[in-house]
Amino acid sequence: MKLNTLSGSLTLASLAGSALAGAVYSITDKVIGEGFYDSFHFEAITDPTHGRVNYVNRTTAQQLNLTYATSDTFILRADDTTFLNSSGPGRDSVRIRSKRLYTQHVVVFDIQHMPEGCGTWPAIWETKESVWPADGEVDILEGANNVVPNQSTLHTGHNCSMPNSTTQSGTTMTTNCDATVDYNVGCGVQLTEDDNSFGPGFNNIGGGWYAMERTLDYIKVWFWERSDASVPLDVLSRAWIIDTNHWGTPGAYFPNNTQCDLKSHFGANNIIIDLTFCGDWAGNSALYNASGCPLDCVTYVDNNPTAFKDAYFQISSMIVYT
Repeated sequence: MKLNTLSGSLTLASLAGSALAGAVYSITDKVIGEGFYDSFHFEAITDPTHGRVNYVNRTTAQQLNLTYATSDTFILRADDTTFLNSSGPGRDSVRIRSKRLYTQHVVVFDIQHMPEGCGTWPAIWETKESVWPADGEVDILEGANNVVPNQSTLHTGHNCSMPNSTTQSGTTMTTNCDATVDYNVGCGVQLTEDDNSFGPGFNNIGGGWYAMERTLDYIKVWFWERSDASVPLDVLSRAWIIDTNHWGTPGAYFPNNTQCDLKSHFGANNIIIDLTFCGDWAGNSALYNASGCPLDCVTYVDNNPTAFKDAYFQISSMIVYT
């Protein structure tokens, strides 16, 4: 759509104003340590992204030490000892889905470590699997093969696109959120202001905080490094009440706009945390080879179990505010 100078200026001003707006929220769920077992279902399912993975149930995950918890941390990891038969199941790993559904909310993850390694595809995201993509998908933390930076992405039904330029510190890579277009790349923003937002760089600095705010007016994603002096005090202290007005410019900003009505494209979603291997993204031969990883993805994952000793999430807390 072509805008005249006046309407274009008003549109840009409106988007900028929305980006600066925030709200006050209070805690709905505070999940720490053993609380992840109470707050999440384990999904022993076939990987929808066709990964070289075998998602296990809770009993198996605990028996194999693929998940464990202390009073203040939760570990979710993959098998790092087994050589795989090429005709057998994939590498054992874990996928968990929150028991609760969320609409308008803020979620804050305090993450000490994320999975790294060639062939890995870790993600923290939100969707409702049974009706995907009708109720939308928000990828908060996602990447593959150690390639930086993090990419935050929306996936939706038909008729949802984002502006090319918004008030954010990241870089818009794609604007069409429709999951049926361009092999479901979605509308993605790379957090190009900080290569430590993903992979080994993230782990080397002791991780940090990811936060996502979803309203009817916008969806925002922030990332703060562990030692970042700009981490909001209410995030740092796990406050019972937060005010996103003081959180600064988000890394990724997806505004409600004339090309995408967020209310009609996003419903009640679960939070999902998973680690898969290869599949539609990490295993794409062009992307895998471009990342500098050896062999082909499946062969590498099958035959190099010790390469995945650092393929784990270490999460200190997940706090949801409404």
